[in-house]
Amino acid sequence: MTFDPVALVTAFGLIFLAELPDKTMFASLAMGTRMRPLYVWFGTSTAFIVHVTIAVGAGSLLSLLPTLAVKLVSATLFAFGAVVLLRGSGDDEDETAGKTVTGFWPVYTTAFMAVFISEWGDLTQITTANLAATNGWLPTAIGSAAALMSVSALALLAGRFIAKKVPLKTVQRIGGVCMAGLAVWTLIEAFTG
Repeated sequence: MTFDPVALVTAFGLIFLAELPDKTMFASLAMGTRMRPLYVWFGTSTAFIVHVTIAVGAGSLLSLLPTLAVKLVSATLFAFGAVVLLRGSGDDEDETAGKTVTGFWPVYTTAFMAVFISEWGDLTQITTANLAATNGWLPTAIGSAAALMSVSALALLAGRFIAKKVPLKTVQRIGGVCMAGLAVWTLIEAFTG
């Protein structure tokens, strides 16, 4: 097995852009306003690592299929991701109103469960599985986990600034165009490689 740094950067970039306008970022921001941010980050990061592990495992199983079938499924999933991002409603609201939680374990558990439950079948989980199937599991796992944890940290440290200065629709559009480009690229690879 060879380690492809381009696959790591690709996974990081795609997952970062896909997760930035996601409800999980807003949940992290909201939890960080009522809970100790470092504790929230530990909880969200652990949940993201579990989801990346599951997604990479699914992607590794996909890699056992014939190459053409994997590339066609990958292209379809990338196209689906592009449609989801380009049609994104931007209606992700904070649904985590409640009282202040203190102490490491209560905060950690709350943050872990919020992300663990909300990320099932999420675009980033599907994209991670897709990338693992086509680009290798290790660089995909590292890039995806780093991107997810970075978005959570960013939300906790600078979420308000981003929400005020960078339109989330712009981030969604950039991510959607990247996904569409990957769908086309994967189709070209499927029929020429």
